[in-house]
Amino acid sequence: MAKIIVVEDDKKTQMIIKKLLLNANFLKNETVKAEYFTKYTNSLKQTILDTTEHKIYILDIELESKVSGIDIARYIREKDWESEIIFITNHDKMFETAYRTVYEVFDFIEKFHDLEAKLKKDLKAIFKRNFDNKMFKFTSRNLNLQIFYRSITYLYRDTEERKLIINTDKTSYAIYMNVQDAFEYLDKRFVPVHRACIVNMERVEAFNWAKGYFVLDTGEKINLLSKKYRKDVDEYYERNS
Repeated sequence: MAKIIVVEDDKKTQMIIKKLLLNANFLKNETVKAEYFTKYTNSLKQTILDTTEHKIYILDIELESKVSGIDIARYIREKDWESEIIFITNHDKMFETAYRTVYEVFDFIEKFHDLEAKLKKDLKAIFKRNFDNKMFKFTSRNLNLQIFYRSITYLYRDTEERKLIINTDKTSYAIYMNVQDAFEYLDKRFVPVHRACIVNMERVEAFNWAKGYFVLDTGEKINLLSKKYRKDVDEYYERNS
């Protein structure tokens, strides 16, 4: 579940945001819980202090109350460095002030320049990056693995070691498992591209079917690509188009 905190005192703008979040099918299967405020309150303070949840804050920079959106964002950053902050405003001149005052701002959006489209794009990017907490979990007598799916680039069968090699951004792990059984531990972003290889489709930059390799977003070229599995890749793209 995603928690989105909106602080906006303009009713029209708040309704635009509320409508977007109520019809948030672009976030796929995520459940969105939104809270709306028009100013800084004790309830908002308690929400900020609760850092057990990863949140997205959508803050109007210029509020009619004494406490501005920038003030609220500064307080958020005193307590919480993990949650995302998106500023919205009527005046782009306020962006520089906010940028110089608040650390780690995800984006600045002008209210009257495609607010809905830009906010939708930002939320999709944030969810793809930060709210993907699904994990590959494997336990054996000597090993207990918990790896975020988003960190796994590809998996392949090492025929000499007779082990499944799980490659991640930082390292690799070897476990006793065959390729087919690995699918029971993975979700639909993982697709077979070779009889000995499964790839995380969200980490692939390009497929070269003619030469039998794919390129990861890390720049690494992997020579484990078979035309036999092109249909699986095409079906993935059709599902996610």
